Amino acid sequence: MKKANTDKLTPRQRADLASIAALPDESIDLTEMPEARSLSGAKRGLFYRPVKQQLTLRIDADVVAWFKENTRDGHGYQTEINRALRNFMQSQRKKAG
Repeated sequence: MKKANTDKLTPRQRADLASIAALPDESIDLTEMPEARSLSGAKRGLFYRPVKQQLTLRIDADVVAWFKENTRDGHGYQTEINRALRNFMQSQRKKAG
C-alpha cells in the first residue's frame, strides 16, 4: 500500500489536521457518518500487489511447456510458475520454523 503523500499540504492544512487529531473522541460529531457495513463478505489481500522483480531465469524446456499446457491458452503460465515457487517457499518456511 502506498503511503499518503503529506508533502503537498499547506501549513494551514497541517495545522487543521493537527487540531483535529488533538480532539478527544467524544467531541467528534459522527451523526452524518454512514453506518458501518458488515465485513463478513470482505476478501483479505484482494488488492495486495507484491513487488515484482524482473530477471532472466533459465528453466528446463519441459517444465515451461508443462506450465504453458496447463494454463488457459498458455496465458498466465508465468503467474502459475510464480505461484508454484511461492507455495514451495512457504512450505520450506513452515519446515524451518
